[in-house]
Amino acid sequence: MSDTVIVNPKKGAVSDQSSFSAFREYASILSFGSRLLEISFVIFGFYLTYFIKFHSITLTQEYRIALVFAISLVLLIFPLTDLYRSWRGKTWLTQVKRMTIAWLLVCVLLIVTAFFTKTSESFSREWMTYWALVTWLAITTYRYALTKYVHIVGAQGWGRKKVIIVGAGELGQRIIQNLSTPSWSEYEVFGIVDDDISLTGKTINDVSVKGTSYDLNHLIEKNAIDEVIITLTLTSVAEIEQILHQLRHSTVTIRLIPDIYGLRVVNQSATKFAGLHTINLTETPIYGVYKLFKTLQDKVLSLLILAATSPLLLCIAVGIKLSSRGPILYKQERISWNGQSFIMYKFRSMPINVENNSGPTWSNPNDNRATRFGAFLRRTSLDELPQFLNVLKGDMSIVGPRPERPMFVDNFKDEIPKYMQRHLVKAGITGWAQVNGWRGNTDLKKRIECDIQYIENWSLSFDMKIIMMTITKGFIHKNAY
Repeated sequence: MSDTVIVNPKKGAVSDQSSFSAFREYASILSFGSRLLEISFVIFGFYLTYFIKFHSITLTQEYRIALVFAISLVLLIFPLTDLYRSWRGKTWLTQVKRMTIAWLLVCVLLIVTAFFTKTSESFSREWMTYWALVTWLAITTYRYALTKYVHIVGAQGWGRKKVIIVGAGELGQRIIQNLSTPSWSEYEVFGIVDDDISLTGKTINDVSVKGTSYDLNHLIEKNAIDEVIITLTLTSVAEIEQILHQLRHSTVTIRLIPDIYGLRVVNQSATKFAGLHTINLTETPIYGVYKLFKTLQDKVLSLLILAATSPLLLCIAVGIKLSSRGPILYKQERISWNGQSFIMYKFRSMPINVENNSGPTWSNPNDNRATRFGAFLRRTSLDELPQFLNVLKGDMSIVGPRPERPMFVDNFKDEIPKYMQRHLVKAGITGWAQVNGWRGNTDLKKRIECDIQYIENWSLSFDMKIIMMTITKGFIHKNAY
């Protein structure tokens, strides 16, 4: 079993590392301290590079405002990359990747703000480069030291949190497997109890079945168990009540993880609704401040991309006009967030009214309806560039499941499991399915699986990863046609 974090020993437990038992309880203080330190590195790097460049530590008004704005952005953006959520199970490289993405976003927002406020001439580009590098190096070094410290604590085996799993079924086995991964290494599965007597003494996933639920009290008292995790179905009310009654005098933490994984649910979570504890079976992961920052990320990046590609956009427009008669843009109804329709823009790659004869068709490598110039636009994905206008309008996001036409949605929603759940987020120009090769006339079920995986694991850093993969892998793909 992996090394773990310290916990409070229960009454009667023997522990020679009690001095470390507060590590878990002080995780929030560690998180707060890390934020303060990283803000300190931002300020220190700011003043140090300012002194190196201008031989003074007295900031001008523009630089003072920039520093305050930079601190505000760090406080807002860094937590969104999960840098402070868990100190175990994250490698230094993983933390550096997330921190780098967050820091790049801070720098880009500062540059964009300076551009739109027409104050960019007030700042030295050389100083900006030095400050960005020095601050990045300082935070990276700190993160390395912190990771080493946490790993040393774990390597000593201090405060392993012992749990018993109630239920040897598929869900119980899944929990055992998950708890054995580094990200949950603070837990040690001591054993399983199951009311199927024939399982007693057997081993499941390298964990032994210690007895039935009636043996819980004895096992807890004898082995200093910290938590009991119940993995019964939602219909096992009587069994759950019996376990709770049996443990009414115990001080162990009792968790119920109902077996809902056989249901077709997406992004399930627990919360409070109308003052009651609620299990959310399906919900969007992008709400509140997360929605605000994803919108900000979309708008800023779209403006930058459209500005950077404006000469290319003009050349493509001229090419379309010279290659065939008709409008430059092709407009088509698609389905996005919450199943709402919108008009999606693309550079026109086919002659006008071509679908009057063929009707709506699924793209395939034998599609010869495109013009010669249009075929080139499709192969290079350049026909998708106008969709950044859709992003600016709020119809789409840069990253998300690709939108489909209403008639295809009607066809697929009853054929493919979880198909409509892909509309829990806005449709995107690129997505997890696309960067993994599932585009064009490929396995639709695999594509939907990737879309659902994206929704269940969404974060701003995941979005940036997909954007980087789209750039590095290029826009030309064998399934682009």
